[in-house]
Amino acid sequence: MDQLAAHEMNVFCRIVDGGSFAAAADDMGMTPSAVSKLVTRLEDRLGVRLLARTTRRLSLTAEGEIYLQSARAIVSAIEEAETELMASAAEPSGHLKINTGVVVGRHMLTPILPEFMARYPRVSVELNIADRQVDLIAEQVDIAIRTGRLTDSSLIARKLGDTTRAICASPAYLERHGPLEYPGELVKHNCMTVAGFSYLRRWPFLTPEGINMVEVSGHFDSDSPDVIVDMMLAGQGIGRLSRLIVADHIESGALVELFPDQHRKEPLPVHAIMPPGGNRALKVRAFLDFLFEHPDVKRHF
Repeated sequence: MDQLAAHEMNVFCRIVDGGSFAAAADDMGMTPSAVSKLVTRLEDRLGVRLLARTTRRLSLTAEGEIYLQSARAIVSAIEEAETELMASAAEPSGHLKINTGVVVGRHMLTPILPEFMARYPRVSVELNIADRQVDLIAEQVDIAIRTGRLTDSSLIARKLGDTTRAICASPAYLERHGPLEYPGELVKHNCMTVAGFSYLRRWPFLTPEGINMVEVSGHFDSDSPDVIVDMMLAGQGIGRLSRLIVADHIESGALVELFPDQHRKEPLPVHAIMPPGGNRALKVRAFLDFLFEHPDVKRHF
């Protein structure tokens, strides 16, 4: 059905409801002559008479009765579809695909996603966690959360904040091994690091002479920061990890931050990034606003 046919059906229904060409014309913002010509064109196209016209009133022919039933159903279906579409456009809906790394995914996003989904029940969420570079366009990602310097200038980016690392150990570990008085003593301790990144074994400290790098070592490492935190909580050693993962444990006293004034924090920017034009989708804008407003996100920075 083309747009003209739908318009003709709508006008025809308005004529019947209003009882005259003049009433339909007034309702549709048309002139009575334009309404009359439209009905004549419709009847010529169908090859039947739909309305019996007299000087005093209009009445439906038998063919007009049949046509009216179908026309009402079609016009109603079009109105319902348009109403549903406008409602959908006013409320975030659809499938939202998010990509991020393990730490951000587990410790920043997962705790707040149930609240987002309860607020926007028409949005389904897919959270993909991968500590690797992902092609947002090729993998059809709506929004990604990335830590560190951005390299692709074609992407749209909004900065959430800066996170830092903290050096921590459990009270039980410090009780067994004694308190550390200066950073150089770290070389005598079991310092656990994320496997596969040799630079993470060089911990920076501020000194009057500049930055001093302490090369640490230990008898345990893992490719999972969460596993290292579990080992720290079990009193097995010292770790240097993002505050995204250790902040709650420091606040609760389960971990003790070491050398907070001497440790060079090395702020790492955290961005929400999207493919070009991706920030225009209502579901993406809703998620962005949710992230920037949520207190549990703000406290990480």
